[in-house]
Amino acid sequence: MSAGARLNAVLVAPGATAAESALCYAAAVGGGALGTVMAAGAGLPPWSVALLALVGFDLVGGAVVNATAAGSRRFHGPGRRDGHRLAFVAAHVHPFVLALAVPGYGWGAAALTYGLVVAGAVAVLAVGPPLRRPVAHAATALGVLAALVVAPVPVFMAWVAPVLMVKLLLGHLLPGGREP
Repeated sequence: MSAGARLNAVLVAPGATAAESALCYAAAVGGGALGTVMAAGAGLPPWSVALLALVGFDLVGGAVVNATAAGSRRFHGPGRRDGHRLAFVAAHVHPFVLALAVPGYGWGAAALTYGLVVAGAVAVLAVGPPLRRPVAHAATALGVLAALVVAPVPVFMAWVAPVLMVKLLLGHLLPGGREP
């Protein structure tokens, strides 16, 4: 397997089609570009701009990866259990990294966002498969609302909580990308 194929298997998923990979990378680049533009437009220091570009790349690209058939096989295939999925969600400590590096994004907003995502994941995984999709949508809708209203963040950061919740609660926790 070539180095490019190995990298694609890590960044997208093993066995991703060319179309899936292209869509994932296009979305990731778009997310990175928008994160860059918003951060630079807010006059943030270069390290904050770079971090928001990377977070935009990861969250937007990851949201699309999680919706592909290849991503679904990776995260919902044989040997993958709810514990693996919850650990993946919990490992997304992006809000705390952003609180460290981005002026104007506070610890309260970071803790609220992270807590809402992890609590939403626990709620989704606590119910049986027939209820996971509606619980994930409820957790995402309520989480986005709470994240935007309870601990307001600067406008250039308003996208982080919603995209993180879409990536993890609607994408990662729900098998997707299957043909009807």
